[in-house]
Amino acid sequence: MKRTAVFYLFLLVLAGLGIAAVLRWGAALPGPGAQGVAVVAPAVAGSPGSAVGAMLATLGRNFEEPLSHLFVQLLVIIAAARLAGRAFTAIGQPAVVGEMAAGILLGPSLFGAVAPDAFAFVFPAASLGALKLLSQIGVCLFMFSVGMELDVRHLRNKAHTAVVVSHASIVVPYFLGVVLAYFLFTRLAQPGTTFMAFALFMGISMSITAFPVLARILKDRGLSQTYLGSTAIVCAAVDDVTAWSILAVVVAIVRATSVAASVLNLALVAGFVALMIGVVRPALRRGIGLARLEAAEPAKGVLATVICVVVAAALCTEVIGIHALFGAFLAGAIMPQAGDFRHKLALRVENFSTVFLLPLFFVFTGLRTQIGLVNDLQGWLLCGGIIAVATAGKLGGTAVTARIAGMGWRESLQLGALMNTRGLMELIALNIGYDLGILSPRIFTMLVLMALVTTTLTGPLLTLFGGKTAR
Repeated sequence: MKRTAVFYLFLLVLAGLGIAAVLRWGAALPGPGAQGVAVVAPAVAGSPGSAVGAMLATLGRNFEEPLSHLFVQLLVIIAAARLAGRAFTAIGQPAVVGEMAAGILLGPSLFGAVAPDAFAFVFPAASLGALKLLSQIGVCLFMFSVGMELDVRHLRNKAHTAVVVSHASIVVPYFLGVVLAYFLFTRLAQPGTTFMAFALFMGISMSITAFPVLARILKDRGLSQTYLGSTAIVCAAVDDVTAWSILAVVVAIVRATSVAASVLNLALVAGFVALMIGVVRPALRRGIGLARLEAAEPAKGVLATVICVVVAAALCTEVIGIHALFGAFLAGAIMPQAGDFRHKLALRVENFSTVFLLPLFFVFTGLRTQIGLVNDLQGWLLCGGIIAVATAGKLGGTAVTARIAGMGWRESLQLGALMNTRGLMELIALNIGYDLGILSPRIFTMLVLMALVTTTLTGPLLTLFGGKTAR
């Protein structure tokens, strides 16, 4: 043991002395390509020859690297999202509402106004490209999870009521949104856009229901297994499929350069959907096999296959021109259900996307939201009018139709309040409209506030209309 220790120390000393000697001798060598010319090391500004100054300068340069900036942004965003989520949960709101609010507060509306230098350091304009790409990946993974949550078997039991109520909750607010666009187009649409594109997107912004947020609210309130809860889940599922199908059609029409191009885009969309349902879904089920579907944990090869399907589907819809998230959503909807396979996948995908990537999307949306643009009485009145129209169309259209379909007024109003939940799904649609150059920053800000307010009102409205449900 002693011999080994002595040899170890001798080896370290000998190697250290040798390295030091070679470094000393090598310092006198002429630089490459400049033999005989002395090389002068650049002095550190402000503290020539200072080791501390050189170290600080090096640290500063390293902090300016894109990867360092991204890590700073991730730390700030994830911490703010978690804190805001806990704060809103403590007051009876879903955590996602707090995360949405955190995204807005980290934008120019608060952080940029209170601490402009710190805001410019954390979110420099040059770094937003990487933030946007990561946020888009997070949205695609989230939509994949949403697609896996849809269970067509539930639709068969209540298909009639669900289709009537959910479609009424789309048609009525969509109509009101198009009418509202007629009065707002000249003042609030992005210059260069057409009235048709603006009106179609205003209709969509009034019609969307956040299926995942609705499901979480029902679970938190213990309503998931009630008649109201099961009806709301089915209606929201039908609403989701219908609204996103309409949005895909709208995007295809807006991006097309002519009527013929619009028809071709819609034909490509229909062909892609048919391919995914008729070919990819059965092939995926057979390829994975029942034994691996029923395994306690998906194998790495199975996960690789699923990821390839999601990425390929997202790529196809992006190339077709209706946004990558539609492909991710459809990929989730065709995943095999045997052996609780969807649930096991969701555990791995949803936690990562909601904790790590979705807060980036909220902040990216917040960076686009400038509450200072709504800086006068007229602007706030317009914003209040948008919120009122959105609530009246969604809540009112759902409640009246549910009452006609045979539900009591109390349950009908509660169902309307649940369907009025917009949340993250609304932000996704609004960002598509913003990226397409349809929504101006001012109307974008108003619609983001509308999404936040209508989602926040869901809990209080359920309590107001509430008590125990009729069945």
